[in-house]
Amino acid sequence: MCGIIAYTGKRQAKELLLDGLRALEYRGYDSAGLYIPESGMVKAVGPVASLVAAVPHEFLGTSGIAHTRWATHGAPKEANAHPHTDDLKKVVIVHNGIIENYKELKEMLAHKGHTFVSETDSEIVANLIAEKRKTAKSLVDAVTESLKELRGTYGLAIMAADEPGTIIAARMGSPLVLGIGESENFIASDPTPIMRHTKNVIYLNDGEIAIVTGTSYDIFTLAGASVARVPEAIDWTVEAAEKGGYEHYMEKEMMEIPEVIENTMLGRVILEEGRAKLGGLIDVAEKLKSAKRIIIVGCGTAYYAGLVGEYLIESLARVPVEVELASEFRYRNPVIEEGTIVLAVSQSGETIDTLEAMREGKRRGALTLGIVNVVGSTIARESDAGVYNHAGPEIGVASTKAFVSQLVVLALFALHLGREREMSEEDGHAFVKALTELPNHVRTIQSTRGLIEKIAPTYATTRDFLYIGRKQNYPTALEGALKLKEISYVHAEGYSAGEMKHGPLAMIDKDFPTVAIAPQDSVYEKMVSNIEEIKARSGRVFAILTEGDVYGAERADDAFFIPKTHEYLSPILAVIPLQFFAYYISLAKGLPIDKPRNLAKSVTVE
Repeated sequence: MCGIIAYTGKRQAKELLLDGLRALEYRGYDSAGLYIPESGMVKAVGPVASLVAAVPHEFLGTSGIAHTRWATHGAPKEANAHPHTDDLKKVVIVHNGIIENYKELKEMLAHKGHTFVSETDSEIVANLIAEKRKTAKSLVDAVTESLKELRGTYGLAIMAADEPGTIIAARMGSPLVLGIGESENFIASDPTPIMRHTKNVIYLNDGEIAIVTGTSYDIFTLAGASVARVPEAIDWTVEAAEKGGYEHYMEKEMMEIPEVIENTMLGRVILEEGRAKLGGLIDVAEKLKSAKRIIIVGCGTAYYAGLVGEYLIESLARVPVEVELASEFRYRNPVIEEGTIVLAVSQSGETIDTLEAMREGKRRGALTLGIVNVVGSTIARESDAGVYNHAGPEIGVASTKAFVSQLVVLALFALHLGREREMSEEDGHAFVKALTELPNHVRTIQSTRGLIEKIAPTYATTRDFLYIGRKQNYPTALEGALKLKEISYVHAEGYSAGEMKHGPLAMIDKDFPTVAIAPQDSVYEKMVSNIEEIKARSGRVFAILTEGDVYGAERADDAFFIPKTHEYLSPILAVIPLQFFAYYISLAKGLPIDKPRNLAKSVTVE
């Protein structure tokens, strides 16, 4: 959500900043802008291409800041786009986050004579720094004094017109990373726009400020304490973040799923013992053994992964599990007893609600664990222990491969807990064998996706969908419906199939199709009964079935087959045709698949 890129060094900054903004487009935005002290500021509403067209050819300078905005305060228009300046145009900032006390600060600044041109909370920051600069010894002091008065979240890159070449970065709740190069340095919201220039990065923590020039960087806390941190190397390649010949990032990322599953399991499966080895949990091994309850927190797709995790952990490890929407957990005075684990699931590791839910658990004495994809992210750093997905960068806003990798990590976690408790070696071997078969099963699904490509356009004009599943595939129905909503803008509702008679059947008619997830598992017969209920009411059914299921196929209008696997791993296979279904419907509608309207990849504000 929003994106920051800043550069200071020896090279001309314009193209570096514009390329960085292009790399940040996946985060979701509605306007963009850049500032170079020697040349000025340019803003544009709409895609980065509009900004590129507006920037003069001769726009010189070797340092600058740039931003893609996702509207929070004020509509998408040029006056609200970043960068923002104070009223005298001496201080320039780009900002991710929300300043909660901006109204009272604005009133105070207006009383002191400052004027404002935007509807944003961000403009207040520039004016506050300018006000503090009247009495502060330096720009850095003015920034530090200003930050102490801000309440809310921020990732900031700050420049002064009279100090080109120096950029100040500050973080509180909104991620920022420094890219350390050779006689040049970068600041960005995440590593994506800088990894083609340097692999060496430093992640800022909350409450930290960095003074960055082309040849140096200094980090200190709001309290003034110096911070010494060694850069770490990014293990992603530039090619991994590019489309690789596919039309869309989403398609590329779906096709990467077999390798993602292999990477997620690499070195973590002990086949001969039927166990999982999770190195990130070694330091908390004894606490895991004595865990009495696990609370999984997440948002959106990660929340649905957690729901699948509930079935996995309770079935394999016999530990009670609750799954909570992170955005609700922190506000409901949760009960945390001794032996409680709070497990945060987040692709980015920066999702603000999930991060704060984990922090709430920690404040109340819980052991906190994280399942994240981004190395060095805030959840990874602040949790007591955790497991990385190793899914590589996911650029498409609608999560596909990261969701599957979250399910695989949760399966490994459940296996690990289970073998430490009551799960037999025989059951462990069977589960591990099923895990190792998953990549080839996914390749089989991918090889037959042409069937979905063929039938999806016949559903493309449909306004409403019902997705149904039972047990561990009830969350699969929720996730399938979410994918369709995200990228095709079609209303879709995920439902537990057992609840059909309690309301949803009233909606069924010939124009209201149902996607039924009905692999041959312990609730197969009940799912077939649900399909027959729908057909009796003239409803159209697209069914996800197990290979060879002629009986189920005869009862559906359209069917797609997935390989047979362990019952509790079936969501990993069942969700893939649902991802393709959403993709091909969106493709038929001609929509921007990778950047759906109103959505952002990393949600770092409430």
